[in-house]
Parts: sequence; C-alpha cells; structure tokens
Amino acid sequence: MPSSDEEAISRILSAVDEEIAAHGAAIRLADVARRLGVTRQTVYRYFPNADALLIASAMRAVNGFIDQLVEHVSGINDPVTAVVESVAFGVEKLSGDPQLENLLTRRDEGEAVISMTSDTAIAFCLSVFHRFDVDWQLHGFDTVALRELAEITLRTVHSMLTDPGQLPRSGRELRRFVVRWLGAAILYPRLMSLTTHGPATTPGGAGASDAYR
Repeated sequence: MPSSDEEAISRILSAVDEEIAAHGAAIRLADVARRLGVTRQTVYRYFPNADALLIASAMRAVNGFIDQLVEHVSGINDPVTAVVESVAFGVEKLSGDPQLENLLTRRDEGEAVISMTSDTAIAFCLSVFHRFDVDWQLHGFDTVALRELAEITLRTVHSMLTDPGQLPRSGRELRRFVVRWLGAAILYPRLMSLTTHGPATTPGGAGASDAYR
C-alpha cells in the first residue's frame, strides 16, 4: 500500500507510462488499474478519466517543465510579456519530446486521444497562470476571460508543436510572431475595461510588444 497520496499518484503515473510504452496513448483507466492490481475506483480517486491521466503523465514526462516555466517568467508583471514568453518557452522546450509528441498527435478512430481544451487541461493551465506574478484582475481578467486566455494559449502551443511550419521559428522571431497575433487578444480585456471606465494608463501595456520589435 502506498504510504501517501503522492506515492499513490507516482505509482499510477508509472503504470500509465508503461501502458503508453506497450500499447500507445489510447489507454483506458481500467488497463492502468489492472496493471497496478487495484480497482478502477482506486485510480478514480486521483484521476477522473483517462484524459487526466494522459495530461498528468505528459507533464511529469517533461521533467519539471512547469517549475522551469514559472521561474522563467518570474518577476514579469505584464500579461502580454508573461504569456508570450510562456508560449515561446513551451514551444522551444517541449518540441521534440517523444512522449509529449505521441500524446499530442496520436488519434483514436479519427479523434485526438488527448484534448488540449478539456476541463482538465484548462484547469491545469489556469493553475500555472495563478503562479505568475501578474495581477490578472488589474488587467481586466475575470474568471471567464482568464479561462478563455488559458484555452487560446493551449491551442496556440498545441498548434505550434504539432505543425511548426516549413521553417520553424525560434528565439526572437518566435516571440515576435506570437506577440503580433496573440498580444492583442491578451490586451482585449483591459481595453474593454478602459472603454467602460474611461481613459487610463494601461499597466505595462506600452512596453509589452515593443520588447519584441
């Protein structure tokens, strides 16, 4: 018996890794339970579905990626800069990771095995956003807006990882591309707030996109 929830989760995810190695990413929760020699209810206690298992397995496979990401954007208060750096950092660090690539691109009966817009994936992204040094409310983000930002961020990273283009971007070029097309969306809640409450200085807005020119 595991001595703690952390040990139980670690054992479950190790079983997930073994299932993926043996049968691919189209795993079932029952298969993981069988490999562990426990009931499905035991696995359900920690993970609601196979999608959650795949996401957790992928995140563990990236070897502390989230901690690295949070450290990378530490001290950045501007939401545009923080999200652009997060997207670019994710694309650069995760590109070429074999397990993550398998999870993101493998399909089962025409459907993606893992959904980057599932409740689990968005909740995970939101938990990362809340570790940033950004005052989301100050910049006009309520619960709905922040959830939508998490969705478009996940969609952007997923797209750039699965189809990087004929000439994959990196470094300053990658950041310039992301800020040009994603930056306005990140500023949108703040701009809407200004139209409602009158003109004011946008915190950090002036220099956000300038940094990538």
